[in-house]
Amino acid sequence: LIKLLHFTEDASALEKLNKVKQFYKNNLATFIKKKYSISVDPLSIFDIHVKRIHSYKRQIMNILRLMHVYNEFYENPNFDMLPRTYIFGGKAAPSYYIAKETIRLINTVASVINADKKVNKKMKIIFLENYGISLAEKLFPAANVSEQISTAGKEASGTSNMKFMMNGAITLGTLDGANVEIHDAVGDDNCVIFGLNANEVLSYYQNGRYSAWDEYNNNPAIHRVIDQLLTGPFTSNGDFRSLYNYFFGSNDEYFVFKDFDAYCQAHNRIEKKYRDAAAWHKSSLINIAHSGMFSSDRTIKEYADDI
Repeated sequence: LIKLLHFTEDASALEKLNKVKQFYKNNLATFIKKKYSISVDPLSIFDIHVKRIHSYKRQIMNILRLMHVYNEFYENPNFDMLPRTYIFGGKAAPSYYIAKETIRLINTVASVINADKKVNKKMKIIFLENYGISLAEKLFPAANVSEQISTAGKEASGTSNMKFMMNGAITLGTLDGANVEIHDAVGDDNCVIFGLNANEVLSYYQNGRYSAWDEYNNNPAIHRVIDQLLTGPFTSNGDFRSLYNYFFGSNDEYFVFKDFDAYCQAHNRIEKKYRDAAAWHKSSLINIAHSGMFSSDRTIKEYADDI
């Protein structure tokens, strides 16, 4: 695969790569329309976050940001964005109440945004049910952006990031799990890294100086979306009070509030990169070329040699 680096300046090869990506985006858009009766723009950025639903994997940070983007549409007359399709998928453990509430929040926000004619030409949110291998086969080759946003130091490794990389998606993530190796391989220009690192997270746990209330009170964007868990436009009668209470009861144990601004800025960097189509296709090919490092043969040989 590394030999693909010979084609990073070959315009015709990059265009062929883009056509393959577009073919799979069209297929996924057709699948979504058929199964969910939702039309998504196959030319939009396909931003995909699929994995087990867990607070440390921070699907909730993703959906809170989308609530923030919705607010921006209505409050900032100069706000603009490239069309984006945000796709979630994953399962919660049967007894994991907060994870289930996270899924419910994603679907609730999606229902509001997808029905809003001012917003839905620029963004759609889809939660795909029953995430498994057959669905993954449709998602990985269609992805432009791979969401790998777990709290640094919590992910043992992760493999979806490898599969997205091998299919030419650009990683947007924290320095956690295999993201560290992806970043080392492709460099800052070909992935987007943000947020606290593992040592900073550990330091907060050890010194006890982190305060969710301080972050909430000092960050207007966080303050607003957290309040919106209790009252409109996405909910009424405190429907998501359990999530509101969770953040403050756990003192935001996975640092969603702390990383929120950096996460928003990372998305701005993704959008800026995507506007330069040739550079984006080049980054996509560079990711594919370096993905061979995750070969099981290489991994098992290292285990044998080192352990």
